Amino acid sequence: MSELPAGVERRQFDGEERLATQGEPVYGEPTNEGWRAWNPNRSKLGAMLSLGMEAGLAGGDEETVLYLGAASGTTVSHVADFAGPTYAVEFAPRPARDLLEAADSRPRLFPLLADARKPERYAHVVEHDVDALVQDVATRGQARVALENRRFLADDGRLLLAVKARSEDVTRNPGDVFADVRDELSKGYEILEYRRLDDYHADHLGIVARPR
Repeated sequence: MSELPAGVERRQFDGEERLATQGEPVYGEPTNEGWRAWNPNRSKLGAMLSLGMEAGLAGGDEETVLYLGAASGTTVSHVADFAGPTYAVEFAPRPARDLLEAADSRPRLFPLLADARKPERYAHVVEHDVDALVQDVATRGQARVALENRRFLADDGRLLLAVKARSEDVTRNPGDVFADVRDELSKGYEILEYRRLDDYHADHLGIVARPR
């Protein structure tokens, strides 16, 4: 079993051991003595950790994170619970409003209404040399988004990428899509680990990589 980041624990909720972080609940998740359950069925990063992938996250106030595809804050709120400054990029205004609510009780969470495909639009806000780049964007060209945002990642940082096959091409075999994404990603990253997330998310692949 891989080591969890500081601030993430396996705790009991209704007799079931689940990942958990400490913070205000966001999406109606169970809580227990200040801890909130982290549902891997609603979080690609939660699924990666639940499956034992070596995410390379340390946790703690000094760890900086850029999160692409924050949506309404389901996953990035957990990240902000255990990490330091967490920049949350979301393109759609409606979920961004919910993201703002999630940030109300999290002073280390910084919502940004922006397009992850255009990092130059938020480069003046996001600090460089972030420790982790977490990406969960439902768009074609997911490898290209990761490559374009590589500029923000520290040389020893980690990319944690959730690839949605159907966002790339709904007609192709997911395995072929994943292979193409890995090939393109290798232009700027060394892939350390990859694993299908089908236990929690159909036709998704989790990738851990570091900059070349």
